[in-house]
Amino acid sequence: MSTILDIQALTKIYGDFRAVDDLTLAVASGEIFALLGPNGAGKTTTIRMLMGILAPTSGHARIANLDCFRERAKVMLHVGYLPDEPVFYDYLRGSELLRFVGEMHLLTAGETKLRAQPLIEKFQLDDDLEEFAVNYSKGMKKKLALICALLHAPRVLILDEPTNGLDPFATRALHELVREQASSGVAVFYSTHLLDQAERLCHRVGIVRAGALAALGPIDELRANLSVKGSLEDIFFQVAGKRDSDGIPPSGAAL
Repeated sequence: MSTILDIQALTKIYGDFRAVDDLTLAVASGEIFALLGPNGAGKTTTIRMLMGILAPTSGHARIANLDCFRERAKVMLHVGYLPDEPVFYDYLRGSELLRFVGEMHLLTAGETKLRAQPLIEKFQLDDDLEEFAVNYSKGMKKKLALICALLHAPRVLILDEPTNGLDPFATRALHELVREQASSGVAVFYSTHLLDQAERLCHRVGIVRAGALAALGPIDELRANLSVKGSLEDIFFQVAGKRDSDGIPPSGAAL
């Protein structure tokens, strides 16, 4: 599989604080990659640099061989992005938002409808499309944002806490969709605190701590290298911070 997302020595510094520290990793087409870490470890900052929202202090991030900051408009042609907290124009209806996003990607209304309808049905959003976005629940916004992210058939999906706010049915539908996308050659960059989901879904994981990459690889390989016999959660706590005697993660390591 060929590399489509490439991060080399990526660093973001705010004053004396290194939010992301010399991060290097790559994600191939058709791969589901999970970025894991405690709160404040640098996951969101990394995603913002991938999306061209933040400029790196040093190093670079490239998608489809395009610089994520300097060529961010071109990068967006290849990327579908689902943020943790989707934001929409409150007084547009769901159907209007879909048409608007489709037009941004130069799709006709017919093309947008054709591409969106299977996803609308998959996430059972049919009855809500004529409702104003201001009245959408968090889960409904997540579903709509995911459909918007997929309209232009992106080569890379960047998903930030994608199941946050979804019910179990929608969560299962999203996992099925992620597997389908990867099977068709899409690279999936999946950031989550839900370690059981990452273990079931992802081909490889990267664990960051204090902005730096602390572990990288397939879960079975990490188990062997770290001499851990348990789950991804056991690997995570060995790498990112162990539980105390009461079984509670240390400060900053909340899942």
